[in-house]
This record gives sequence, structure tokens and C-alpha cells, in this order.
Amino acid sequence: MPSVNEVLAVILGGGRGARLFPLTQMRSKPAVPIAGKYRLIDIPISNCINSEIFRIAILTQFNSVSLHRHITKSYHFDSFHQGWVQIWAAEQTMESENWYQGTADAVRKQMLEIQSTGAKYVLILAGDHLYRMDYKEMAEFHWKNNADITVAVQPVSKKEASRFGILKREADNRISNFVEKPKDPEVQNQYISRDDPERPFLGSMGIYMFNTKVLLDFLTEFKDYDDFGGDIIPHAIKTHSVYGFDFDDYWQDIGTIRSFYETNLMLTTSKSPFNFYDAKLPIYTDASYLPATIVEDCQLKDVLIAEGSKILKSEITHSIIGIRSQISDGCVIKDTIMMGADHYERDWRELPIGIGSNSYIEGAILDKNCHIGNNVTIKPFPRNTDIDNKKWYVRDGIVIIPKDTEIISGTIIAP
Repeated sequence: MPSVNEVLAVILGGGRGARLFPLTQMRSKPAVPIAGKYRLIDIPISNCINSEIFRIAILTQFNSVSLHRHITKSYHFDSFHQGWVQIWAAEQTMESENWYQGTADAVRKQMLEIQSTGAKYVLILAGDHLYRMDYKEMAEFHWKNNADITVAVQPVSKKEASRFGILKREADNRISNFVEKPKDPEVQNQYISRDDPERPFLGSMGIYMFNTKVLLDFLTEFKDYDDFGGDIIPHAIKTHSVYGFDFDDYWQDIGTIRSFYETNLMLTTSKSPFNFYDAKLPIYTDASYLPATIVEDCQLKDVLIAEGSKILKSEITHSIIGIRSQISDGCVIKDTIMMGADHYERDWRELPIGIGSNSYIEGAILDKNCHIGNNVTIKPFPRNTDIDNKKWYVRDGIVIIPKDTEIISGTIIAP
């Protein structure tokens, strides 16, 4: 059987990330912070390392400076290790002056880099999903079935079928058909692949393993195919051996503000279906050398607190407090994601980074380096409410304070 040393992982760095705006106003989707101290890109990179896949390329394009900075600070192997994590940025060449037009087109524009690695297999991953997966098991499944392409699939309920690309899989695990986000129940019934009334369908997770030659042949021959899920996989099912690899564990596509918000807050409880506490399969990130957090005379319930923070005489419930967070006395914080700060302030300001005294924050996302004054009130809006303000936004009822924003003392943001 082949070795995982022959596998190259290619992580797609994401497009404009419009559905995560304004969190993507100054960064790409994979660079968005999660769980107080990590970035979304840490998930697929860590999964690769834990799966002993040590050649990892990240394709980047939009607002990529912070993502590049994080990757170069966090992931570097020593000189006695053959592994590497490289950034393959979009670039103008003699062959093309265009940016990436889709997932497949992004890989197409890096075909020479892929060929230069000599890898016999290419694992295509997304940079904005939350899950823990052993790609080695998927690779062994691919080799055992002599597959040209393997698609990671997950059980999907009838209610969620219209959100996924649904695959029809036969008894031998070979995929025979595909439909993108079917809404018609009659169409859905033609794609039942599981003997489970609750979750009868199989949805594509956007994780693909290709034989390198098959991948390059597709990208070369079909130059108008820009996406894997929409173009290449549906075509390949008719002409190649395409198999579905089962993954029946926690997996979340963090593509919207609502999913980002709810997924983060899910991590604050001990019963969360996903957590970062796994000694054998850790999630790696930048090793920030920060002091332990100070918590002075506070009431805390279901709170995830990152290091380097200082919290004084406050009440915090069902919230995430990110690295270097500063919270003054008398605050009440509920159902909120506070991403923290990139640095400690050296010069005293009238409105320092953090949350000022006696502020009430509920149902909000405070991006990095926010300056929230004293006696500020923030409350959530009704679901499906979207508002654009000069200093704050509302998406699906969630109030978002963008990075580096100052909210002066006494401000009220509420319905």
C-alpha cells in the first residue's frame, strides 16, 4: 500500500468571505479567530500534521496578510524534517493575469507547483471548517478501493439536504450520481444512500483525494471547470472511479456569521460535541508566550477564557474571552465572543483596548483590539435583522464591533 509521504495537502484559503463580513473586512476567512486563541486555518493544518501528512500548501488570495503572518509564525519544521507548510499566493503569470475563479481554478493555477512536489496523490481541503479527522484513514480507503477520486461524505438529514451537495452512493461505496442542494422532495428521494430514516442522505464535505495524474488531466482538459463540487466531481462520476469515504463525527462549515457565532459559543460547555482537549490529536497554533489570566472577584458560568487576560469584578455567562482581553469592573457579559487583542497597550489612552467599567454586552461579537468605553450597552437584535452602521454592524441579529473600533462611553446599541 502507498504511504502518506506521497500525499500533498492543498488547503484552499477562501475567497472574499462575504458571508462572514465584517469579520473578513481586514482578513481572509481562514484567518478569522476561533475559540479564543486559534484561527480557522489551524484546523486543517493540525489535522494534516496529526495524520502524518507533512507537505502542506495553502492557496491564498484575498486579505491574506494576517493569514500569511500567522502561518509563518506558527508552522515551521526543523532542518532535520522533510515536511513544510508553504503559502501559494495568487499571482499574475505569463499564462494568466486573472485571480482564482473558484476552487478548481485555484489549484489549476498552481499545477506546476503540484508537479514539482512529485506527490502521487493530492488531498484538497477547505480552510474554514471545524472538525477533527484522520486523513490517513481516508487515504487508505482510497488505495484499498483503487479509486481515482475519493470524496469525504457525511450523513445528512432531510431537513439539511437542501444545504448540501448530495451524493448517491452504491453498496460498494462507489458514487453514482450527484445533485447540488436539492429542494424538491421527489428529487431528494432519488439520492437516498443510507438505511436511516433520520439521516438518509450523504453530503459532500468538500474534502477530496485525487490521484495526481487524474487531477491534472481534469484541470488541463476542462479549462472552464472552476469548482470541484459544481464542475469536476459531477463530471468525474460519469468517467472515473469516484468513491465516498464515511465520516460520521462532528463537522461544521463555518460560512456565516450565525454559524460562526453559535459554533464558538458551543465550545464554552463541557458537553460540546467538539473540543480542543485531545492530547493525542492536538490543534496547533501560534505559541503566544503570555502570562496566565487574572480573574478577580468574578461570577463565571460556561466561559472559555484564553491566556493573558485580566477580568475584574464582572459577571460573564456563556461567552468566549480571547487572548489579552481586558475587562474592567462591574461589567455583565452574556452570549458574547470577545476576540481579545493582538498586543498590550504601551501608551495610556483615554479609551484603552478592552471593555470599560459597568458595561453590559449581550449577543455580540467584539473583534480584535476593540475599545469599548464605560457604561456601554450592547444588546442583540431580532433574528434576520441586518444593519450597517459606521462603527458597528448587525448580521442575523448579532451585533458585531469590527476590529480596532472605538465605542465611546455611554453608547447604547440595542433594538
